[in-house]
Amino acid sequence: MSIRDSGDFRERIRQNFARQRAMETIGAELTRVEHGVVEIELPFDVKLTQQHGILHAGIISAALDSACGFAAYSVIDPDASILTIEFKVNLMSPGRGERFLFRGEITKPGSNIIVADGRGYAIGDGPAKLIASMTGTMMVVRGREGITG
Repeated sequence: MSIRDSGDFRERIRQNFARQRAMETIGAELTRVEHGVVEIELPFDVKLTQQHGILHAGIISAALDSACGFAAYSVIDPDASILTIEFKVNLMSPGRGERFLFRGEITKPGSNIIVADGRGYAIGDGPAKLIASMTGTMMVVRGREGITG
């Protein structure tokens, strides 16, 4: 797999993450930014659960989407941006834990379309538990008004 060097992608990702109010609202933190890999962590909060007290699927999906989207940011040109155009999430185990880790990794880089895979983990006592997986397709956006990198 060939992944292009996209300049100071780390700082660009940090700035874009800081502008994502959805991630701020749920208390998510950007904890790892590498070329082709981004991790977001989230503490458990009862306000983010569904009726059974487990992390809501919408929260899991949003965090995985952001992790995969920001992983895509790490492999594009600095003047480009990313929009998710499709994703599929598999919920594998209830979201129970003290913290949650969401990792996005580039599966197939491209100049117009990028595919990323994400994994969500519950962290508590014992080893991390896989709770969800995602495959997402991202579109590289250039020169579109209101959408900047």
